[in-house]
Amino acid sequence: MPALHLFRRLRRGLVVPLAAVLLAFTGLISFSGISHAASQGPCDIYAAGGTPCVAAHSTTRALFASYNGPLYQVQRGSDSALQNIGVLSAGGVANAAAQDSFCAGTTCTITRVYDQTGNSGNTLVYQGPGGTGGADTAATATTEAVTVGGQKAYALYINPGNSYWANGSGVPTGSSPEGEYMVTSGTHVNNGCCFDYGNTETDHKADGNGAMDAINFSTSCWFGGCSGTGPWVQADLEDGLFPGGSTAWNTNQVSETSHFVTAMLKNNGTTQMALQGANAQSGSLTKLYSGSLPSGYNPMHKQGAIILGSGGDCCQTNHNDSAGTFYEGAMVKGYPTDATDAAIQANITAAGYTTGAPTTPFTPGARISLQATTSCCTGDYIRHDDSDAKVVISPVDSSSSATVKADATWIVRAGLANSACVSFESANNSGQYLRHSGFQLYLNANDNSSLFAQDATFCPQTGQNGQGYSFQSVNYPTKYLRHYNYTLYVASNGGSNAWDSTTSWAQDTTWLTASPWS
Repeated sequence: MPALHLFRRLRRGLVVPLAAVLLAFTGLISFSGISHAASQGPCDIYAAGGTPCVAAHSTTRALFASYNGPLYQVQRGSDSALQNIGVLSAGGVANAAAQDSFCAGTTCTITRVYDQTGNSGNTLVYQGPGGTGGADTAATATTEAVTVGGQKAYALYINPGNSYWANGSGVPTGSSPEGEYMVTSGTHVNNGCCFDYGNTETDHKADGNGAMDAINFSTSCWFGGCSGTGPWVQADLEDGLFPGGSTAWNTNQVSETSHFVTAMLKNNGTTQMALQGANAQSGSLTKLYSGSLPSGYNPMHKQGAIILGSGGDCCQTNHNDSAGTFYEGAMVKGYPTDATDAAIQANITAAGYTTGAPTTPFTPGARISLQATTSCCTGDYIRHDDSDAKVVISPVDSSSSATVKADATWIVRAGLANSACVSFESANNSGQYLRHSGFQLYLNANDNSSLFAQDATFCPQTGQNGQGYSFQSVNYPTKYLRHYNYTLYVASNGGSNAWDSTTSWAQDTTWLTASPWS
């Protein structure tokens, strides 16, 4: 028996019990890098602080660690079909690949943003024909792609004429205290009225002082005397955008010009409010205002509807004039502590917002290694076994031999059967490629046949467990590159073959791209 095979069998006998022990404890402790569901979301932090979320919206990620439902809905321009876009895994990032597939070759708009607390009354629907009945329209779904935690996602990119509203259920009303935050952008703003997120009127009318309690982010200087050029985090309390507790300009206000901005407002409903802002990629919150409510706004008269992208009196007869970007936001019951606010900011910066879609590591000619993500095997890499041409996973580290390191290094080539996909050529066996035969993976020389080209072509997709990548077989599209008993196969999620087992399928079919070992 080849030494590598013997090692694999002995190692499997030792590792499986350990893996079982780890799985037994997943409900008690967190494993960094294994599952997005192990981390806290903003709404978990708010709940721990005694101010639970009553509404939570995002087009980019789950705001609860356990959330595994839809984030938003898109409508296709070609046939008006609708599709919900969910997360890659519980507590994870949006499944942008599902939107890309659904919207390919046509336009799409975002028609709904779902409330992640599970309250359907707080799902935001665009204010327009087919929406809530106003004059606005739904925003285009593909205007801005961003990266969150290394994964692609789409922003809700609002231009004048786009806005969203919900009648509200369980949202604080009257003088009840509440807090709100949103992640927005300092690079897509204007001075039109009014890019808001938060509590608004139920009748789409300006109902007087205190009828609204929403975050405003814009370059609109309502009362004059502003410092800087904006944009600023302000409070839309109806009949005015307040930079502090009065119409006089607040000298502590600063322009928030980062591409990603955290904006916060909290209001106890009777005596005080606070405004905070920060770069959503790094750093701590800046206290822009903390003090008395404006005269005539105590107590508040909140009505409990929810607005996004417009003022409270939009959009029955005309359309919204504001521009802004929404990535995520939540509304909570109660007045959050400063410590809770700081923890929310830390969670947002840890989410890893960056501009643009992720860059692909699969540029033809690039050298890479492919690392397993299953908990048993995170030190293992795909490599070929020189003794019998089979492809396996085995440990590789800095102390491994030069041969082992080279065996675990691959050269990316344009897919032999589909140039939009990839093929993997051995780094130390020129002209030999990773290919499946009888569903098992081998390293074989390219015979230039059509069958070989198909067997050696794989299409990278977002990893099945929310990390890295999974590789779909071009000629068996329900099958993905998988390790099973330390051997490589193309496998379905369920089937008659042992390697089609549903146990750990998502983990076993997910790979991280790593720097080449050779």
